[in-house]
Amino acid sequence: MKKNPSPLNLNGTGYCASFNFRRTARAVTRLYDMALQESGIRSTQFAILVGIAKNQPVCIGALADVLVIDSTTLTRSLRLLQKEGLVAVSNRAAMRQRFLTITAKGERTLGHSLPAWRAAHAHFVATVGAEYWMELRNELERLAHVVGGLEKPQKDVRALMPGNS
Repeated sequence: MKKNPSPLNLNGTGYCASFNFRRTARAVTRLYDMALQESGIRSTQFAILVGIAKNQPVCIGALADVLVIDSTTLTRSLRLLQKEGLVAVSNRAAMRQRFLTITAKGERTLGHSLPAWRAAHAHFVATVGAEYWMELRNELERLAHVVGGLEKPQKDVRALMPGNS
């Protein structure tokens, strides 16, 4: 990548957690998407189907919490899965919640995609090393919980910034 001199002081931006996690996530997602291509679903859809299958019937909010995704983004993804007949969304029930279940077609699709997912996952683990992957996976889980605790209203975050005493 060609260096572009900038009048801005960009020192340290290459260490940005968001940038590095997103870059890594895109690379890993691409690996799994390529493996799942024949099944007709993407890795993001696979994760949603697995989340529903493991927890069904599950309300949208609870699934969003499990996947650490905002409800609006999840609802958009669910619309496509529902349109394809892979998931069923209940009418609003008690406490205005809608519940998700995987359909028979969704189970077949998930079942068809599992061998490809397992092969991609085995390849990934073999490449990075099983012990390293388990340590990293545990650290990622811990980090997700820690960062989840950092989420505060924007006014609280601004109060913590230098120069805002």
